Amino acid sequence: MRDSDNHLHVPIRSALADYLRSWPDESEVAAQFTGLLDESPNDTHAFVRERLEGHFTASSWLVDREGRRVLLTHHRKLGRWLQLGGHADGDTDLADVALREAEEESGLTDLVVEGGLFDLDRHWIPSRGDVPGHWHYDARYVVRATGSEAFVVGHESLDLAWRDIAAIEADPAADESLRRMARKWLARTA
Repeated sequence: MRDSDNHLHVPIRSALADYLRSWPDESEVAAQFTGLLDESPNDTHAFVRERLEGHFTASSWLVDREGRRVLLTHHRKLGRWLQLGGHADGDTDLADVALREAEEESGLTDLVVEGGLFDLDRHWIPSRGDVPGHWHYDARYVVRATGSEAFVVGHESLDLAWRDIAAIEADPAADESLRRMARKWLARTA
């Protein structure tokens, strides 16, 4: 790949390299993300949902001011409690995507992104309507609520709720990626 074809990928490539230094045991998932970048024929192809083989999404581990709770959505389409997030839709700044999705899905303002990549997760999205099943390469960032924590449930959610992070980590019925993020957060704040 020529450098000119890759110039917008530099921030995510750099973030992936930093992530791998922090989480060397997650080299397999980091390699999957790098592979997606390498497969893309142009700068934004991996960042649009029209790439049906798989594409980048971004999510927020949206914590309260004290860092004890995380805001989760009871996702309307998937019917599960998950972190807030969504499609990049051509935006190659995945931290910005995570922040925008957190604001849109929660109605909260005064949110800030803290640090670089917090977690990576590649997961299968089942077919729905005329959209075939595909992979989401989800880049996750810590987003902190610095103002009001009074959220508004939007059209993408059945419900929203602030959940205790330690309780998520201890709950064997919780989504495994949520439990992983809870473990990372609790280790980080210990």
